[in-house]
Amino acid sequence: MKALRTSDDRFVALPDFPFAPHYADVPAGDGDGTNLRVHYLDEGPRDGRVVLLMHGEPSWSFLYRKMIPTLVDAGLRCIAPDLVGFGRSDKPAERTDYTYARHVEWMRALLFDTLDLTEVTLVCQDWGGLIGLRLVGENPDRFARVVAANTFLPTGDTPPGKAFLNWQSFSQTVEDFDVGFIVNMGCATDLPAAVVAAYSAPFPDDSYKAGARQFPMLVPTAPDDPAAEDNRNAWKVLRAWEKPFLTAFSDQDAVTRGGDRAFQRDVPGCAGQPHTIIEGGGHFLQEDQGEQLARVVRDWLKAM
Repeated sequence: MKALRTSDDRFVALPDFPFAPHYADVPAGDGDGTNLRVHYLDEGPRDGRVVLLMHGEPSWSFLYRKMIPTLVDAGLRCIAPDLVGFGRSDKPAERTDYTYARHVEWMRALLFDTLDLTEVTLVCQDWGGLIGLRLVGENPDRFARVVAANTFLPTGDTPPGKAFLNWQSFSQTVEDFDVGFIVNMGCATDLPAAVVAAYSAPFPDDSYKAGARQFPMLVPTAPDDPAAEDNRNAWKVLRAWEKPFLTAFSDQDAVTRGGDRAFQRDVPGCAGQPHTIIEGGGHFLQEDQGEQLARVVRDWLKAM
């Protein structure tokens, strides 16, 4: 497996992003003993309750910069990894290097084999949920609670919806896969130029974008998708999940709208929780209303 590594000079002087990088090697899973370097943020007291902040497509841990200060000030330890293919993590060069199962395994190796995280509160959005909720399903004893925000765990047994199919088609046909532009379009607010540039920073040219291009095609949209059965198995765990589970979706995300109701209906741990809708938030609600989402998480944890 050939992997690209974005130069550090691409990440200099990013706006409101003073966080130190941390790195760990995980097995690439190619059968040749190759390792991939994965980047993550680790902020807050080492003995604080762990909040795992998982980003999705096509963002990176920069997405959580507005939330981390509020959570750290509350004494929480924030771990925010960059998925393989994104941010400061290594980027396998071929689209065929990326599979749903590999994404789950890469994160499992980082979070559990290397960091040995336990009693985790998962905060997940977009693919952060598709991967994070799989980790919950496969490693339930590692997690104490979940906050789901603009995400879902598809099995391909129901149609994905027109908004997602439109995005999937766009992602495969647009000539210039401009990551900063895409994130900006997924927000309810117009982002400053420096923030747009920060989302594009991990991708100096198209050769670095194999993972971002491939992600939309890895979402299970048919019952025989390679990841469908594993997701069904994860749902079996979620349907028996009695630990606290909170939904905090936004009011302006066409792709995941209504997904919160599915969690509330099917996950026992949702019962009696203070579910909320974040007003003024698009798909990337951490950008539009990051401070508000952070307060929701902080206050929820403080009440426990």
